[in-house]
Amino acid sequence: MRHLLPLLLLCAVMAMLMLRGYVHSEILADYRVRPEAAADQVPGKILDGGPVVDTRGGQATSMDIPDRRIVLTFDDGPDPRWTPEVLDVLKEHRAHAVFFITGTMASRYPDLVRRMAEEGHEIGLHTFNHPDLSYQSRSRIDWELTQNQLALAGAAGIRTSLFRPPYSSTAEALDNNSWPVVRYVGSRGYLTVLTSVDSEDWQKPGVARIIANSTPPKGEGGIVLMHDSGGDRHQTVQALDRYLPQLQGQGYKFQNLTEALNAPSAHIPVTGAELLKGKAWTALVTASDSLTGVLVVGLAVVGVLVFARFGLMLLLSAAHTRRTRRRGFTWGPDAPVTEPVTVLVPAYNEAKCIENTVRSLIRSEHPIEILVVDDGSSDGTARIVEELALPGVRVVRQLNSGKPAALNRGLANASHDIIVMMDGDTVFEPSTVGELVQPFADPRVGAVAGNAKVGNKDTLIGAWQHIEYVMGFNLDRRMYDVLRCMPTIPGAVGAFRRTALELAGGMSDDTLAEDTDITMAMHRDGWRVVYAENARAWTEAPESVQQLWSQRYRWCYGTMQAIWKHRRAVIERGPSGRFGRVGLPLVSLFMVVAPLLAPLIDLFLVYGLVFGPTGKTIAAWFGVLAVQGACAAYAFALDRERLTPLISLPLQQILYRQLMYIVLLQSWITALTGGRLRWQKLRRKGQVAAPPGQLAAESGGRG
Repeated sequence: MRHLLPLLLLCAVMAMLMLRGYVHSEILADYRVRPEAAADQVPGKILDGGPVVDTRGGQATSMDIPDRRIVLTFDDGPDPRWTPEVLDVLKEHRAHAVFFITGTMASRYPDLVRRMAEEGHEIGLHTFNHPDLSYQSRSRIDWELTQNQLALAGAAGIRTSLFRPPYSSTAEALDNNSWPVVRYVGSRGYLTVLTSVDSEDWQKPGVARIIANSTPPKGEGGIVLMHDSGGDRHQTVQALDRYLPQLQGQGYKFQNLTEALNAPSAHIPVTGAELLKGKAWTALVTASDSLTGVLVVGLAVVGVLVFARFGLMLLLSAAHTRRTRRRGFTWGPDAPVTEPVTVLVPAYNEAKCIENTVRSLIRSEHPIEILVVDDGSSDGTARIVEELALPGVRVVRQLNSGKPAALNRGLANASHDIIVMMDGDTVFEPSTVGELVQPFADPRVGAVAGNAKVGNKDTLIGAWQHIEYVMGFNLDRRMYDVLRCMPTIPGAVGAFRRTALELAGGMSDDTLAEDTDITMAMHRDGWRVVYAENARAWTEAPESVQQLWSQRYRWCYGTMQAIWKHRRAVIERGPSGRFGRVGLPLVSLFMVVAPLLAPLIDLFLVYGLVFGPTGKTIAAWFGVLAVQGACAAYAFALDRERLTPLISLPLQQILYRQLMYIVLLQSWITALTGGRLRWQKLRRKGQVAAPPGQLAAESGGRG
């Protein structure tokens, strides 16, 4: 279910966006218009006849509107801005009209269509997407009519037999291209309604000119063409308000088409399945518009969060760098810290990595005790360490109990007051431990986060994680250090004051992110947690999608568990309250909420590429990418890293980031459904033998 729900959610959102694109004429729309053609195939009696053409039953006849009767017609609506004003004027002057609606507008504004029918106006079809039907196949014509009827049924519970082709005018304008359409539509049971008088209101010629254009000559009747949609129609509304009483004073009646022709109503009530289908259609369209509105708001929110995070990272990381790199900087009055420390290495089936890890530690420039806690390994991890017989290295064995238990066992056996913790697949530089413990010169510091780096970054997936570590993790840690709300001490490289660990109750197995859990607990106890950028550790990152998925799934879910576990800090006082009201919201926004909403950027990218405007969409995406690239380059410069891996940044944004989205979404679903995720061991290959600089030096020495 946790795999199925994200897929179903994605499919539902995409379906809703496709529906919106269809209803807003962003897909399947055809804006071609045929030029005039010969009319030798159109019967002369039609060309010389009235504006109402009846080709039902295989016959071809036409009808005129009686004298002193005017059928006002409005095309292209309904429009939420202008149709209500047109209806208000018609109601004020007790006039009826015929509204030729498009399915796209009727689907989006069904309440206006309902009002038309309730106030006695007649409704006709003007196709769904407003294409020139002379370009379309018969199946497309049927589709346009059927979808238009579906929208009408959902909006007003009726069908209609009136039809007006898009881009049509008078009967004498019919030609060899449009006449077959009229004949075919008649065979489907529709009465084609053309015009005899064109107000030309679409040209906005002025109120007086619209009135003059709409007045039939010498008391004749006619069908007048106006528009209630498609642009600014304020001149139409103003002209209508003067036109109606003026012609009514001359004895004209403004009627529906069937009233003027003394014919049965064109409306047919729909019931049963047809009505339910129509209601379902309009409901889906409303839902798609609402969803899009919500997504747009979400996109705005994530945009603000993303750029706020970028801004904070750049500003605060610069402040952190200036403070820690200034001449004469020390962490506290007791600097430098020279006392020995204990390094804990919890190990479970780390046979491929453990020798590299331990050998990197014995090269440490700082005095250390190395304690390898074997957590019930079945691959001989403990035996490998013991056979090395390295000085200062002890092995403690226990039955498999999990990483938190292994760390607590190591803490109980540690000889010193400062505890360094690292993973069994990580290697330290000779200076790492010394750099890591220097912040303990400040007695307020309870824990220190080191600079975890990807050691196996030669593969594409390794390079992507390298970018993420340098930009997303280490730049973040500088920011959180300045804000005094560091959320996580990385398991690969972290140091703790023993008294702070004991006060927090040691490492807990309440969550799958024990490092985040203990860090938050220390904040709540009033300790400072800082970042030591020069304490570098090189870790083996996952090299397959499956392994990466397992790792990040555990991280995301564990972080959510830790946030929930420490939620009471929000209402507490003192240091705990400060962390709860500053740290927890920031961590929740930047590590949980923003990444959850971030897929909207890519969703609207795809939507914009498919439905347009393509150029602006591409420009916006590259703009965001440029900002990310600038932040990444700055982070790489701070870490003194080569910029070469940033070549893969665009591809990372397209592929790698999507995987992280799905992982986070699945973590949310696991949390919301009450699922329990197990601690999953990653398969290591032992590819990180020593820090890159040391490898290069050794290689040069051998040469």
